[in-house]
Amino acid sequence: MDGTHRAPWAERVLVERLTRGDETALTDLYDRYAGFVYGLALRTVVDRQAAEDVTQEVFVSLWENPQRIDSGRGTFRGFLATLTHRRAVDAVRREEARRRRESRAAQGQPDVPDIADAAVRSDTSDRVRAALRELSEPQRQALELAYFRGYTYRQVADALDIPEGTAKSRLRLALERIAIHLRRENIESER
Repeated sequence: MDGTHRAPWAERVLVERLTRGDETALTDLYDRYAGFVYGLALRTVVDRQAAEDVTQEVFVSLWENPQRIDSGRGTFRGFLATLTHRRAVDAVRREEARRRRESRAAQGQPDVPDIADAAVRSDTSDRVRAALRELSEPQRQALELAYFRGYTYRQVADALDIPEGTAKSRLRLALERIAIHLRRENIESER
């Protein structure tokens, strides 16, 4: 053995499918690693909703930029752990910045906006809203309950009077379609 870490065969196949643009690869990777990513994120952000947001960001990032995965530098799981940690730390920093702004506002100090940050947030929000419009009504309802109201998939199932498995499927498909939309926009903007 040459001392390098080799990714397990099934892991390599999933990553190869993702880099080729196979839409089902993201779903398969999510099914396999979402719990791992969520657990790592939760340890850093210590907030369930924030950990869910980080998990979503990680998988959207994978879909948008699969070429960043370098299997020669270790396992995919290791890459995922590093990506998750970075996203979670970014989330903690954003939350801390939000608290500082609120504290300044409560003390009557003017808040100086970060123009670049506001522009990125606005662009991202516009892109996500456009992607939401492409979803079917059942997918959009499930996603809005889960991500904008903070419902768990069980609560989504109860609210929509559907089986839990159907709620999970709608959420997974909705996230997949949003990721596809965002990736397509990234490709178009690079041209």
